[in-house]
Amino acid sequence: MLTHFLAATGVLALLTIVPGPDMAVVTRRALVAGPRDALRTVGGIATGLLLWGALTVAGLTAMLAAWPAAYLTVRFLGAGYLVFLGAQALWHHRRAAPAVPAPTGPAAGSPWRTGLVSNLLNPKIAVFYTGLLPMLAPPGLAPGRAMASLILLHTALTFAWLGSYVFLLSKARGVLERPRTRRALGRTTGVVLIGFGLAVASAAG
Repeated sequence: MLTHFLAATGVLALLTIVPGPDMAVVTRRALVAGPRDALRTVGGIATGLLLWGALTVAGLTAMLAAWPAAYLTVRFLGAGYLVFLGAQALWHHRRAAPAVPAPTGPAAGSPWRTGLVSNLLNPKIAVFYTGLLPMLAPPGLAPGRAMASLILLHTALTFAWLGSYVFLLSKARGVLERPRTRRALGRTTGVVLIGFGLAVASAAG
């Protein structure tokens, strides 16, 4: 069982470190409001994974994955949200970026909610949890317990990876606070988010 669990950990770790919408959302938040808000965004993403996990254990994500209309609805909502965040990043960095992170507040929105919504509107998580995780479940454990263990592991790996990424961004703060660098990275992040949104919208299945 230990060997199987270690193998599952390796697969989940590889899937976690692949750049995706979550990393782009965290990058955008770090540029707009600094590392503290970026960490709160990571917390929202982790909460989203736990909620998807709870729905998976309850069997609801299997229904979503098998119900095309519901899956398409969530997929297009998620795609629209990513495009919105990307357009927002492009607008924020349309001119010379400020020398210091922009202050947070009502206009900036809740970083935790941003992470949560971006994750909950990702139907690929539902497919991932219902399609791949059962194959990684260690033998000898009850299905519900095995799935819960893998979901907690995936959440912990995601939080550790994105948290480390925010730490690296904070260490590079001196470079990122240069107006030209912030503008270039902000625009790149905006384009990446829009690209992810379009990819989600056009993905088959």
